[in-house]
Order: sequence, then structure tokens, then C-alpha cells
Amino acid sequence: MHTSNSQPVSEKAPGPRSPAHRLRTVLLLAFGGLLALMIAAGVSALFSLRRLHVLEQQVSNRFVSHTRALSEVVISVHIYDDQLAQFLLDDQPAEPRDADTQIAGRAAKVHSAIQSYPSDGGPQESRLLQQIEKSLSEQEGTSSALLSLAPEDRQARAPGFVHEQLLPRSLSILQVSQQIAYLNGEELAKSNQDLLTKFASLQARLKSMILAALAAGLLISLLGTFYVLRLERQGRGRYLALADSRQELEKLSARLLDIQEQERRSIARELHDEVGQTLEALLIDLGRLSKLAGADQRAMREHIDRLKRLVENSVKTVRDIALLLRPSMLDDLGLIPALEWQAREVSRRGEMEVEVHSEMASEQLPDEIKICVYRLVQEALNNAAAHASAKNARVTLTQVAGKFQVEITDDGQGFDPRRVRGMGLLGMEERVKRLAGKLKIESRAGHGTRIVAELPFNDGSVPVVP
Repeated sequence: MHTSNSQPVSEKAPGPRSPAHRLRTVLLLAFGGLLALMIAAGVSALFSLRRLHVLEQQVSNRFVSHTRALSEVVISVHIYDDQLAQFLLDDQPAEPRDADTQIAGRAAKVHSAIQSYPSDGGPQESRLLQQIEKSLSEQEGTSSALLSLAPEDRQARAPGFVHEQLLPRSLSILQVSQQIAYLNGEELAKSNQDLLTKFASLQARLKSMILAALAAGLLISLLGTFYVLRLERQGRGRYLALADSRQELEKLSARLLDIQEQERRSIARELHDEVGQTLEALLIDLGRLSKLAGADQRAMREHIDRLKRLVENSVKTVRDIALLLRPSMLDDLGLIPALEWQAREVSRRGEMEVEVHSEMASEQLPDEIKICVYRLVQEALNNAAAHASAKNARVTLTQVAGKFQVEITDDGQGFDPRRVRGMGLLGMEERVKRLAGKLKIESRAGHGTRIVAELPFNDGSVPVVP
């Protein structure tokens, strides 16, 4: 079924951005910037921690390498001194040539250990290493002179050399190595302190960035909250204004329907009482005039007969128009006879057969319900006949459980109720809504149409929505 003057609702052209869209854009940009700030802070912190870790590894490796090299020097010196003292104090010493070779090899290892000491130390550390090497060189010179003596002289002078020169120099080298170890410890402590300072600086920077991010987030949340509250107040004001306007429009629509029915009733009465009676009087006068005409006035009698037929057709047309505007039987006989007459008229004017069925429907209905049902059926049948090319239609009236229900079905072409919203359907919805009822329209292309209206009915009174 199609509705009269029905056209699909056109889509609205996109207008300017709404406040909600602007709010979403602002919040998205703000929180995106905040997220970018936090990501940047996290990435910066990760790089800083990685640099601190590298520095810590470098400090640890430096300390370990220096300690290992120093231990190598001290151990080599002790082995050299022990081997030299053992050779000098041995009652049955080895061959001088073998002893010289072994002691020279051990001395070379000591010099190699000193040369292998890392060169990234400070000037004081280098000076102490030079002092160890100098003491070792002096000791080598003295021991070489002692080793070149005859065995008897060497054994006689060995105890004094060991106690007076070898042991004191060994103790001196040990003290110097302890000073070097102390310098290494101080360098390690200083490096660790620098790392702690840098780590504290990183913590302070991260704390500042986190506090800044929290402050920015709090500020954004407060601004967003205030803006949302403002939009809510504006929306509430617009909603109240829209609700007032809707109420005024509903009152105006109800008033227009009442005025329309009054005008239809007035026009129907005027047509029936004034125009209809005038035409009836004219028809009577034409009958009298026909009788007055003589038998030899055949042309005049034929002309009068044509006028009589014309007036009779006019009387019938006026009566039909008056019945369509406001059938008197709706007030005189009731709703069901008026609908049956309407069904006969629709069937007579077109090719659609209409049936009216009443199931426990009372005739003691308020005038508002009778008019509403009559206009709904009138609009639905006219649309089915004029637009849907329906061949059969059925009107069913039912009254149950405080409700008066009217159902109109047809086998026409059907339509899409979601897209087609013509003035006919809008008029139906407005009439039903005015009586606090419900209107349901079911239709598909090629499957006909079903319209069901439920109107509250209780003790002859219907609540009308203002």
C-alpha cells in the first residue's frame, strides 16, 4: 500500500560541527598529547637507564681489571722474591746459570705484569707503579751482584741481604700496591657516587614529568567535566524548549483535527441542507414545469427532462460529497454501518472488494474514537485502491480488555514503512497518538499491507493527549 503524497524522507545535509563533536576532538587531542608526553618520558627514562647501566658496567669492569692487574703484579713480585730468597738461603743451591735464568725469567714476568697494568689510571697511580718498577730494578741490580759472587761469599752475605734489603723492599712494594688498591677503591666510590647522582637526577626528572602528566590529566578532566556539564545544561534547556514546542505542536495538531472535523461537518450539513434542498426544490419545479408544457411542445419537454437528469445527477453528487466529508450515518446509525457504507462506496468506485467484520465491537463509542477509526479506514482503503493496486481488502473491528482495535489488510503491492512516510501515514499516527493509542504498520514490497490501531476505551471515555 502506498500513501497519498508519499515520498521518501530525504537525508539531511551535513551541518556545522556539533558541540559534542568538538568536545570529542578536543579531548582526543588533549589525551593524545598527554599519552605522547608519557610515552616520551618512558622512552627517555629507558635510554637514561640504559646509559647508567653501561656506565655502571664500565666502572665495574675498570675496577675489576685494575684489581686483577694489581694482584698479578703483587703475586709476581712475591714469587720473584720467594724464589730469590730460596736460592740464596738454600744450602745446596742449583747451578748458578740455571738460577740466573729462572730468576731473570721471574723478573721479566714482574715487569710484564707492570707493563700490562691498564693505562687509564690517574697520574698518582702511574707514579706508584713507576715506584714499584724502580724498586724492582734496584733489587734486580743488587741481586745480580750477589748472584755473581762465589758460592761461599754468596751464602755468607745472603742472610743479611734477605733481611736488610729483600724483605723491606717486598714490604715497600706491598705498601705501594695497597696504596694503588686504595686509589682504585676511591675511584670506584667516586664513580658509584656519580652514578647515584645521575640516577637521582633521572628520578627527579621522571617524578617531575609524572607530576606534570598527572596535573595535565587532572586539568583536562576538570575542563572536560565543566564543558560536559555546560553542554548538559544547554542540552537540558534545548530539550525542555523542544518538549514545550512539541506539546504546543501536539495541541495545535489536535486543534487542527478538531477544526477539520468541524469544518467537514459544517460543509456536509450546508451541502445537504442548503445545496441539496435547493436542488430538490429545483427538481420539483422542473417537474411542475414539465407538466405545464403542452403536448405540442415536445422540444421544451425534452429540454426540461435533460435539466431534470442534470439536477438529479447534481443531487446525487452533492449527497456523495456530503457523505464523504461527514457521513450522517456515523452520527445516526453508528461506526459499523458507516464503515460498511464506505466499503461499498470504495468497491463501487474501483476494482477492489472490501469486507468489514466486527468482533464484539460495541456501538456505544465516544465520538473521538468513531471519527478516528473512520478516518483511518478511509485513508487506508483509499491508499490501497489508488496506489497499491489491491484487489481485496479487509477491515476487522475488535473490542477486548479495555481496547478498541481496528485492523486493515490488503493484498496490494506493499511498501517500506521505514522509508515511505507520506502525509497519509503521518495523519494516521497523529490521530492515534492524540487518543493515547498505538499504531503498527507492517508491509513489504509485493506482500500487501497490514495496519493495526489500538485505542484505549474505558466506560465510554478516552484520554486525549493535549
